Amino acid sequence: MFSKINRNKTESAQVSNNMATKQVRYEALVKALHGDLYRYAYWLTHDKQVSEDLVQETFLRAWRALDSLKDEKAAKSWLITILRRENARRFERKRFDMSEYEEASVMDTKSTSTEQEIENHWLREKIAQLEPEYSEPLVLQILGGYSGEDIASMLNLNKNTVMTRLFRARNQLKEALDEEPVTRGQYNG
Repeated sequence: MFSKINRNKTESAQVSNNMATKQVRYEALVKALHGDLYRYAYWLTHDKQVSEDLVQETFLRAWRALDSLKDEKAAKSWLITILRRENARRFERKRFDMSEYEEASVMDTKSTSTEQEIENHWLREKIAQLEPEYSEPLVLQILGGYSGEDIASMLNLNKNTVMTRLFRARNQLKEALDEEPVTRGQYNG
């Protein structure tokens, strides 16, 4: 009888210890990677609240599956993968019907006052115009700081394929820049 009580106390203590360890790991992930995930989510959605929701849902799913994360070094790519899947689920649940005209009017409501903001907007727009097969690896490299190998793992592609897509994406952006008329100093009054 006493051995059963001791065993129950030991098991209870072990469960509490495991939960505390899981909580510490989780909090460390959130603290270290929240900003990176938010920036990536914002790039995907261009909406602050949707980005916050995506990041929150990503961390919720990460909490549930935290025991499956064996290598802490892979945490960032693991979370990005979860976030990408969450974003895809968002489109499965709801179809948006927004014409280009409506999208343009929404974009016009933001004031762009500095040249840097204008250039950033131009660059985001050009990246968004790339085929997803080119824009996604480029964004993961630029915003996430991932290597070609990491991106290949996240997108389930061969590393050489990723490197080719990154090369083509950069070339397409360069061509778009070359086609753009020179407007330096235009916004200085």
